[in-house]
Amino acid sequence: MNRKTLVLPALAGLLAPALAACGNGDGAGSGGSPIVVGVASQIEATKAAPAPLDPAQAYDTDAWNVLRSTFQTLMRLPRTGTAVAPEAAESCGFRDTQNEQYRCTLRSGLKFSNGHDLTAQDVKFSIDRMRTINYTNGPVSLLDDIDRVETPSNREVVFHLTKPDATFPQKLATPAAAIVDSQVYPKNSLYKGWETVGSGPYTVKTEHSGDRLTKAVFTKNPEYKGGLPVKNDSVEMRFFDDSADMEAALRKGDIDLLTRGLTPDQVKSLQNSQDKHLVVQEMPGQEIRYIAFDTKDPAVSNKAVRQAIAQVVNRSQLMRDVYSYTGDPLYSLVPTGLSGHINSFYTKYGSTPDVAAAKQTLQQANITTPVKFTLTYSKYHYGPNTAKEFAALQKQLNSTKLFDVSIKGVDRWQQFRTDASSGKYTAYGMGWFADIPDADNYIAPFVGKGNFLNSPYRNEKIESQLIPGTRQQTDRNAAGAGFRQAQDILADDVPFLPLWQSKQYVAARDNITGIEWALNSSSALQLWELGRGVSS
Repeated sequence: MNRKTLVLPALAGLLAPALAACGNGDGAGSGGSPIVVGVASQIEATKAAPAPLDPAQAYDTDAWNVLRSTFQTLMRLPRTGTAVAPEAAESCGFRDTQNEQYRCTLRSGLKFSNGHDLTAQDVKFSIDRMRTINYTNGPVSLLDDIDRVETPSNREVVFHLTKPDATFPQKLATPAAAIVDSQVYPKNSLYKGWETVGSGPYTVKTEHSGDRLTKAVFTKNPEYKGGLPVKNDSVEMRFFDDSADMEAALRKGDIDLLTRGLTPDQVKSLQNSQDKHLVVQEMPGQEIRYIAFDTKDPAVSNKAVRQAIAQVVNRSQLMRDVYSYTGDPLYSLVPTGLSGHINSFYTKYGSTPDVAAAKQTLQQANITTPVKFTLTYSKYHYGPNTAKEFAALQKQLNSTKLFDVSIKGVDRWQQFRTDASSGKYTAYGMGWFADIPDADNYIAPFVGKGNFLNSPYRNEKIESQLIPGTRQQTDRNAAGAGFRQAQDILADDVPFLPLWQSKQYVAARDNITGIEWALNSSSALQLWELGRGVSS
């Protein structure tokens, strides 16, 4: 097998990429057949979540990958790194020393895919609409710090913030700030169905079976005016229910590339394949997995119970036995590789399970054992090994005799999310892809009123002192002290238990170029970077 493994820096774009496939790409994909990308996951419409491709609702990595390719935002993340660049904007910047007023000037001649002009009023409409709809499981919390939006002219937008937020430019680079057509999208309700009207690098045509998306065909948008170099004419994204079917499609050449959803065994199999026309790329990842607790549920409301769980969970065993080292143990909600990360859970609880310490923790809090509760997880959203992971967690906890844990898998992702945010689960498994590559985004969305999990957990110091303090720091390294304090508090309270941090894998046919840029530092799929070169 022609395997080339490139370990990219997670945040700092310091490494010039090596050749990713045999022969130099010439922007291929132009004029030829679409580059076909496989994804082993589901985007679905439900009664509770009827608009999976509306920026006001969409808040998962698969839907965001569609939105990033079809909608523009004022700013965008670069190939790698954290410094945002203008996208629909010609220029943006803070206009005060307190980071409370942010002003942007739009590029001239912007148009939506339907031919309508894109103006500053559409930007204001999009932000106001997001906040008006205020969809419970949507990304609206990313815009919480906005007080009001003004449009001095058709090309000028001014954001007035309620408090300083040095991360605001990065938030404007997320699909939470996607610009929608004010003549198409309803002001007070979701845009149901599978159509999109944006101004991004591609237009998209979708196919669906019932309430699930099966295919999305992206075609280069001739009206696109932005900062992204689009290196192909079209990309077809196919959604697979089963990762084995997706792998088989890659091996047969029915698809050209896949990026996520593989089991660890499949990763190893592809890495060890003798097929010289397959390329596997390994990169650091910023996706995390964790257990969330309903801190008001009687079974786990006493933090001693949650601390005892932290004392006996064996992350290294999960990585070895369930994930074959395709991830790394994680001891903080903030992943390694980000400025401000510390191993708070390691410092407080160690890496080796300590049943005696857990027993003492429970006894000192007068907790009757075994503590009985259910661990709930999504069967398919985070990959086929999730069931095995939670069976292993159940075994770890119950083997101590301190816990009596049952596990339950939920078929439908949207149902899982709705029930979790409604407080129906005592403890449940979740994953998190960063909205922005900053430690703030691994802490702020999880705490306080309006947090994306609808968790009842509150901590006044984190909410009122530490997060506001770090957001005043334009130098993100200087914000590290506040983030470290927040991580220590979370390790003590354990409203969430970090488990592991992913590695990223891209597998492709060897004539596909640009795979080293297929995923950026926030694990976002960058379809515009892909091209078709010459096979070995």
